[in-house]
Amino acid sequence: MTAAILLSALAMTLIVALRYLATSGLFAWATERVKPGFYAKLGPQIRREIGWSLASAAIYGVPAGVVAWGWQNLGWTRIYSGWTDLPLWYAPISVFAYLFAHDTWFYWTHRYMHRPAPFRIAHAVHHASRPPTAWAAMSFHPLEALTGAVVIPALVFLIPIHVAMLGLVLAIMTVMGVTNHMGWEAFPRALVHSRLGNWLITASHHQRHHESYQCNYGLYFRFWDRLCGTDKGLSDAYLR
Repeated sequence: MTAAILLSALAMTLIVALRYLATSGLFAWATERVKPGFYAKLGPQIRREIGWSLASAAIYGVPAGVVAWGWQNLGWTRIYSGWTDLPLWYAPISVFAYLFAHDTWFYWTHRYMHRPAPFRIAHAVHHASRPPTAWAAMSFHPLEALTGAVVIPALVFLIPIHVAMLGLVLAIMTVMGVTNHMGWEAFPRALVHSRLGNWLITASHHQRHHESYQCNYGLYFRFWDRLCGTDKGLSDAYLR
């Protein structure tokens, strides 16, 4: 049993690492196509981002692998696989519930990470990316990576979700994590400045955080930033 758990943890670590390399690599390639030379002078920084991110992949992969093994072999979690196990209308609600719960956890832990001691010990690794690139989405100190690694494994024990909807949550998490750090806005201006866009985190919003530090802490939504008075709007550089 121990060997099976270790194998599952290793497999999930490889999956997380390959997912990171594929997604960040794709958006880095897109950056080169859209903005040639944009990352040209950032080689040493990008290598650091990749190194920290691969270490984070192990920290994310181990608990995910253990939970995946428990789900398959012992019936752990509230993940279900039959579309008729719960009403179909619940499927999109579960996706929103996961994103909102994750966003809530991220906002408050991220805000805590900006206190002097946690910032100096851990979060400074992420902010060493100046400017952030497509490779920076998982560039965390191991202590900070731990705070992110527990969220989804915890939620699957609390909120029922179809396995396909869980895959969608992970896809959204991955794409938004990368696109928010590209150093340029990949989403259409019409979306960013729309009524919907005013509640979503995109690179235009997250860049302000990397410029000013004490604002714009959200991951997916601007809800907590607005409620707590930490929303400082979009980066001036992205409005030009």
